[in-house]
Amino acid sequence: MTTLSRFTNLAAALAAASLLAACSEPATDVNTAEPAKTQTEEAQQTLKLTEVNPRLGEYIKTLSSDEFQGRAPATKGEELTVAYLEDNFRRIGLKAIDGDSYKQPVSLVQIDPKEVSAMALSGDNVPAQFAYRDEMTAWTKQVTEQVEVKDSDMVFVGYGIVAPEYGWNDYEGLDVKGKTVVMFVNDPGFATQDPKLFNGNAMTYYGRWTYKYEEAARQGAAMALIIHETDAASYGWGVVAHGSPIKFDLINENKNADLAKVEGWITTESAEKLFANVGTDLATMHKKALEKDFAPVPLNTKASITVKNNLRELTSSNVVGYIEGSKYPDEYVLYMAHWDHLGMDFSNPTNKVFNGAQDNASGTGGLLALAEYFTQQPQPERSVVFVAVTAEERGLLGSAWYAANPVFPLEKTVVGINMDVMNVYGPMKDMVIVGLGNNNAEDILIKYTKQQGRYAVREHNPEAGIAYRSDHFNLSKKGVPILYAKGGNDHFEKGADWGKAQRAEFNKCCYHKVNDEYDDNWDLRGAQQDLFLFYQVGNELANSRSWPNWNEGNEFRALRDASEAQRTARCVRGSA
Repeated sequence: MTTLSRFTNLAAALAAASLLAACSEPATDVNTAEPAKTQTEEAQQTLKLTEVNPRLGEYIKTLSSDEFQGRAPATKGEELTVAYLEDNFRRIGLKAIDGDSYKQPVSLVQIDPKEVSAMALSGDNVPAQFAYRDEMTAWTKQVTEQVEVKDSDMVFVGYGIVAPEYGWNDYEGLDVKGKTVVMFVNDPGFATQDPKLFNGNAMTYYGRWTYKYEEAARQGAAMALIIHETDAASYGWGVVAHGSPIKFDLINENKNADLAKVEGWITTESAEKLFANVGTDLATMHKKALEKDFAPVPLNTKASITVKNNLRELTSSNVVGYIEGSKYPDEYVLYMAHWDHLGMDFSNPTNKVFNGAQDNASGTGGLLALAEYFTQQPQPERSVVFVAVTAEERGLLGSAWYAANPVFPLEKTVVGINMDVMNVYGPMKDMVIVGLGNNNAEDILIKYTKQQGRYAVREHNPEAGIAYRSDHFNLSKKGVPILYAKGGNDHFEKGADWGKAQRAEFNKCCYHKVNDEYDDNWDLRGAQQDLFLFYQVGNELANSRSWPNWNEGNEFRALRDASEAQRTARCVRGSA
């Protein structure tokens, strides 16, 4: 039992961050005496005022062409992509980071499990084993040819969460060194739908499987297993069990020896068998995991498993350019998009290229368009950085490398703005802000959204944890406030139902398929609309003294607060 209620917010009572400056560039004049405009006329006027770069379509079309071979890291496609980005960064006048080079090398390792044994079990009333992929799935991120977990005691640890700001510690009083921890996916807020518990229906990072493996490793577990439940995970068993078993990771000195030897999932049916061995069931354990006096439950079962790997080291590159600030060059507004996609499908006899036009040539093209627009405006007081990261499709690895090895200090990074899968369906009334309510940089974005005659909304499925599934998340984990937003479904001219239908069709026919190709009939007015918003937000912050922060109670607030002292020593160009 924890010493304080598990439902108590233990975050330190720090002074709330001051509101961001309300002043901004004035909106373009509109004759208010004119008759009321139709929706079509209003949309046309808005777009006339907000076009950023007529070359946007050209950038997207080139990056997603067959010539670029699907832009997989460490391939000919990467060579072409990185060269194209460097050439354009140089042409538009961005400063390079290493002589005349814009490349930040990223060291990757491919871990291909050539053999995964069944998970052998020993206990009074448990099956002899769980079959690989049918009843469990497992892998290792340790960079070694073989790992073995043998006769490891299994223990149920609730949600596997240690969250001091919520007064929550599922590992309280437990030593799990060498043991196998079993836990639920998502977090207690989702389980209860209580808006006062964690973040209610909206997933916090504590609900993500990545966090649960990280925490298990910090606790010293040998193996970490998450119980798969479709609603809580937001995807079916097939996604975790039957996707590619090949893992990618960053190369580091300890070869991930500090991670659990084995990570994985088990089915709900497998969990029921483990719980039955100690006289209980899944439903009862769900209730128990939410109790104030929850204590971990030994499962009276030992687990053994062996994973054998083929290893391959790879080198890829992030591409980084910047505009140096005129007055505060050591403070940075950062824009980010991932340039990579899935490469080639050599088994396809007719269409072998994963072109990745929407995902994410659109975001990378948007990054180029926005950078070019910035270079045509007055020099900002703070520096503005443009980062095209690699290996997002391999697990957000390029952004993780940048976060671990930042070209520019993260404690002096004002905000990060991520662009991933831009709107190609025309002007939208709604601006979807992923994780709306997390930080006060959103106030600026919402202000400019309203100036376009639009409105801000949260993503429709916050329980799915979308806020933790794109590159901006790696900046979040370092405390940098981020914005991840895009035009939604409520089309100015065709309505919300039409917009929803376009998104649904893309998800069905094109997402991560060879059909994600450039279409000359795309309506990029909406992307231009969004890019101008991103420009306005970044430009205001680049010419202000504001330092956005995460809102009170957010899991990343303490990280930002901890770096506050490092923002006090500021270089002011021209000062004594």
